[in-house]
Amino acid sequence: MMIRSLLLSWLVATPALAAPAPPPPPAAAAPAETAIATAVTLARWQLARLSDQGHVARVTSETRNPRSWEQAVFWIGMTALADAGAPPDIRQAILAMGRAQGFTPGGRLYHADDLAITQAYLWAARHGAGAAALAPTRARLDAILARPPRVGLAFYQPPQGYDATECLTRWCWCDALFMAPPAFLALSRETGDPRYAAYALREFWATTDFLYDPAEHLFYRDSRFFERRDANGRKLFWSRGNGWVFAGLARIITLLPAGSADRRRMEGLFVEMAARLKTLQKPDGYWAPSLLAPEGAPPETSGTAFFTYGLAWGVHAGLLDAADYAPVARRGWAALVRSLRPDGRLGWVQQVSDRPEQVAPDDTQYYGVGGFLLAATAIAALDRSAPRP
Repeated sequence: MMIRSLLLSWLVATPALAAPAPPPPPAAAAPAETAIATAVTLARWQLARLSDQGHVARVTSETRNPRSWEQAVFWIGMTALADAGAPPDIRQAILAMGRAQGFTPGGRLYHADDLAITQAYLWAARHGAGAAALAPTRARLDAILARPPRVGLAFYQPPQGYDATECLTRWCWCDALFMAPPAFLALSRETGDPRYAAYALREFWATTDFLYDPAEHLFYRDSRFFERRDANGRKLFWSRGNGWVFAGLARIITLLPAGSADRRRMEGLFVEMAARLKTLQKPDGYWAPSLLAPEGAPPETSGTAFFTYGLAWGVHAGLLDAADYAPVARRGWAALVRSLRPDGRLGWVQQVSDRPEQVAPDDTQYYGVGGFLLAATAIAALDRSAPRP
């Protein structure tokens, strides 16, 4: 209840959030300021609805939990937006959220989904919150290092249900590579303690060696999908699942020492995935929910947002050739902007799942907005570094 009351009082005191302006026109060829302004408008739309999940089609207990992954990804996008030059209210909202939560991770000790929010806390520690924002995350990661899980990566769901799956104490599903490793690496950089980075990299490569398909250059969501095929006999590679990994790579690489063996290997993986993803973008700029099944696929913005972010980041970082990949990223951005609905929401976001599903025009979710904010910042960086006539 504390975050609800604090954020509601903050929103009431900020008139600009009460009635967000309609989204700007498509910004595929617009300057950086337009991409950021579009993202700020969407961010404010979402901020005004943090305590009301009526706009979310599939609400779970995690949807309502400000420390869980669904909202956490929105806050991760907010940190990128604040760094990209957004107005001060974006930074203030992140700090207000962290303070309301006591900068505390989610409830499950090992689960990567409950560590995602710590990425926003670590950002807050560097942007005004100080050591108070760092301590709970460090205590959580110290507890993991003291008793690292001793289980395999095979995903077996017992009769007791999903949450009883043993391997969830490790990163045995590809989404986890976005949720947890950046927090370990950021804390390692912040404290100078190499143990956090060593743990993250060891687990990252274990998961990659297990779930990455070297023939397709894509990640299975988890081991249950190794032998599953669609009606046409094609492998099932989930768009958002691969988006989690691809965006996670972009966030991890910047935290690794330049020239290190792990960074070189991770950059190679990123480039290999990018080349495959480039071939899978549909003519309308989206990626299909099931990446190898584009025919008749609806628009889907969560996977598209993370791919757009990663590709634009890769061009700006010099890992991807601008002539080949910048147009792919810009088509993705144009598709995302087209997905903004008349009421201001981001539409066409596949709801919580672990596989490709149908999507509706008004479907939205916190993590989809977070992906949009990340994509906007990377597109803005492209525009700032190489403005087009």
